[in-house]
Amino acid sequence: MRILELILKKRSGFEHNFRELEFIAKGAAEGNIADYQLSAWLMAVYFKGMKPAETAGFTRAMAMSGARLNLKSVNAFKIDKHSTGGVGDGISLALAPVAAACGVAVPMMSGRGLGHTGGTLDKLESVRGFKVGLSPSHIIRQLKETGVCMFGQTRELAPSDRKLYALRDATGTVESLPLIVSSILSKKYAESLDGLVMDVKYGSGAFLKDFRQSRELAVALIKTAGMLGMKCVAVLTNMEEPLGMAIGNSLEMEQSVKILNGWKGPDDFMKILLTLSGWMVYLGRKARTPDEGFEKAWRAVKDGSALKKMKQMVRWQSGDERVVDYPERFLKKSRLVTEIRAGRNGYVKRIDAKTAGIAAVMLGAGRFKAEDEIDHGAGIALEKKTGDAVSPDTVVARLYSSEAAKLMEAKKKFLGSFEISPSSVKKTELVKEIIS
Repeated sequence: MRILELILKKRSGFEHNFRELEFIAKGAAEGNIADYQLSAWLMAVYFKGMKPAETAGFTRAMAMSGARLNLKSVNAFKIDKHSTGGVGDGISLALAPVAAACGVAVPMMSGRGLGHTGGTLDKLESVRGFKVGLSPSHIIRQLKETGVCMFGQTRELAPSDRKLYALRDATGTVESLPLIVSSILSKKYAESLDGLVMDVKYGSGAFLKDFRQSRELAVALIKTAGMLGMKCVAVLTNMEEPLGMAIGNSLEMEQSVKILNGWKGPDDFMKILLTLSGWMVYLGRKARTPDEGFEKAWRAVKDGSALKKMKQMVRWQSGDERVVDYPERFLKKSRLVTEIRAGRNGYVKRIDAKTAGIAAVMLGAGRFKAEDEIDHGAGIALEKKTGDAVSPDTVVARLYSSEAAKLMEAKKKFLGSFEISPSSVKKTELVKEIIS
């Protein structure tokens, strides 16, 4: 088999069979196909697309390009969650312990932040000593003992995805729907999951801003997951405004820990947390309906069982357990802080998610390039959200950084993210649609 023939076949709009897709995935993983030829094939897919069966086949081929995480010995339904990315989206930090406290096994494989969207692994590493690079044997032992493990993608899991993702980023083929679907689901399929809950975002801070495009992605994910034998539900959520009251690694971790300690939590954060938890508990067969799963998740927060799961997870992953009891003491904020005030009477009309996210990256909370270092204590603590009344001296947000120059530049950026309206403002719908 020759890659040139496959490039020409796809360029002409023909469908690949599984053997051909397997050849491409293995060639990418093992370095047997030149980058320029893989790039040409990706561009052909970008323009000609893939049929649903072809997308499912390529997803399976990518997962089989490396080792799979064998979780058969874990005696519970294995349910993961994936978000398409946003600003202030630290939901996973609380979600995984909540679902585990309800009896679901949660092997949550996560990634790092890049650009204006944050990464779960960076947030977890704001806990001193917390390890996200775990061996498969450790992951299995931890799941058996605690029911929850949050870890990064190992080099052995779906290795073709790392190569193809980097090439897509460099060749302008990121937006290809079948390539997005196969990239997301190949890693999840490699986990040997029983089910997956997808938080598919739309709006300013989302990967796909248009709702119709996000919905199209959600439908493709569910269809492909079903063809792979994996139950999947997609919750389409609004990302016009940052989620919750924290943007940045230690700030988001602190918010989640405080919620599990009994703090009421921001309404938008709690809505998404309990909605996703309810579906995870339902797919994990620990509730008869998603609504019952919602109620069980809420009880796990209120009775402290989710907090206990978080403490077990931190201990197993070598983190400082004191964070769970005293988050404000053991999750450090950067030393420099400035306050952003409303400047006039009125109501917060909007806080643009993408602009706020970029401001957080400028503070040091994220990466513009993959090799950039993270300042875990940097970020933005929001004091007001859309619809809230303000006066001229009302603090809308506090910005944290370790460098004065970064603080001043990020302040200018953040000032462009919010608007004040003289009249009251209606909040936008948070959960637009659930597709199962």
